[in-house]
Amino acid sequence: MILLVLILLIGFSAAAYWAGRRLARRRAAGTRAHSSLGYHGAYVLLWAAIPALVVLILMAVFSTGIQYQLLLADAPEAIRALDPMRQGAFWYDVLTVADGGTPQQIWAGPQAELLQSEAQRAARIGGLMTLGGAVAAVLAGLIGLGLALRRVAPQLRARNRVEGWIAAFLFVCSAIAILTTLGIIASLLFESLRFFQSVSPLEFLFGTQWSPQIAIRADQVGQTGGFGAAPLFVGTFLIMMIAMLVAGPIGLFSAIYLSEYAGPRQRAIIKPVLEILAGVPTVVYGFFAALTVGPALRGFFNGVGAQLAGGPLDSLGQYLMLVQNQMALVAGGVMGIMLIPFVSSLSDDIINAVPQSLRDGSYAMGATKSETVKRVLLPAALPGIAGAFLLAVSRAIGETMIVTMAAGLAARMTLNPLDTVTTVTVQIVTLLTGDQEFNSPKTLAAFGLGLTLFIVTLGLNIIAQQIVQRYREQYD
Repeated sequence: MILLVLILLIGFSAAAYWAGRRLARRRAAGTRAHSSLGYHGAYVLLWAAIPALVVLILMAVFSTGIQYQLLLADAPEAIRALDPMRQGAFWYDVLTVADGGTPQQIWAGPQAELLQSEAQRAARIGGLMTLGGAVAAVLAGLIGLGLALRRVAPQLRARNRVEGWIAAFLFVCSAIAILTTLGIIASLLFESLRFFQSVSPLEFLFGTQWSPQIAIRADQVGQTGGFGAAPLFVGTFLIMMIAMLVAGPIGLFSAIYLSEYAGPRQRAIIKPVLEILAGVPTVVYGFFAALTVGPALRGFFNGVGAQLAGGPLDSLGQYLMLVQNQMALVAGGVMGIMLIPFVSSLSDDIINAVPQSLRDGSYAMGATKSETVKRVLLPAALPGIAGAFLLAVSRAIGETMIVTMAAGLAARMTLNPLDTVTTVTVQIVTLLTGDQEFNSPKTLAAFGLGLTLFIVTLGLNIIAQQIVQRYREQYD
């Protein structure tokens, strides 16, 4: 039905455009019009299509709610007798069956009989609302078409009007992006304030015990919990540093090689292979870390520990023999491999964007290729390289799947890369998964973590911008 309506709307818009052009040509006979025929046609098209489109959007947004209220207004007594949760489930199944689906619940007795009859009533209401919305859209389009055709004249500034509509559309798109960002920030702030009413911000930011086990029902254990998020911040920082120690040098050096040393043939092979890594799903990296890298590193450290056991470094050997598959080193190393394309591709593009005249001038002064890279290209490309590193850091901070599968869930205050740790994003997912209640500090803690992560990322962006502005060099 929606596809049919869209096809009819497109056809109606095309007819309005043709009618506007034809009317403008006839009325402009022998005179010079302000705007071209195409602008007159577009002007009529906008006035005909936008009112109809607005009606269709309103119908799509509010039709289900209106249908639901109409069903409730004439609900059978057997359904009114149900508790609110069961009533909601029944009406959900009614709407599902009315749309041709299968009910999610098993109903018995009078509810089973009423399900089909109410589904038929819901289908009739939905059909009438769809028909009414289509008629309203047609009427709105015809009214807009009539008003636009009356205004078509040689002196009509159709070009200005159409460009005004385009500017308004672009402004609305920009406003949606800004309002979406403000909405995200507002939701984080609102829910975080609710959380900080139960938990002290100082305890949350500097506490070292993370155990959010507050019960969400009276029959559950875990009435108290610890909300010290410092172990999560330390774990996030540790894994991010390990990832950047892998991705930073490899990505930057590969970009320098591809830009300055590799020939066209080598570049045509190596660059696509590097960029393939960017398209690999993170869950695949997680499998690789858990099934390949983790066991390999565990075997290596266990073997080293067996060699050291019984000697002067017996305590170190005993510790290495207890190393398991899940550790920060595994998660950070594999995450670093995932981040190499981001650093390499962006750095390569930035280095290639440095003017060739700078290279020629350096070579003319007797500098070698390596000296030119070190003293000319890298300083010139510093803003872009800093942006590439910042993007990689942001991706590392926000990664979840690799950390969950390769680093574990243990919140530990440690900088040892061989220990299991967890990160902020992993705990956000853990807190919001399963049977949760949004009045509990345990669940609201996820918003506190999200707000902290947002502030830290914003701070990193500001610091990076300051570094870029301080060391930026301007070239003609």
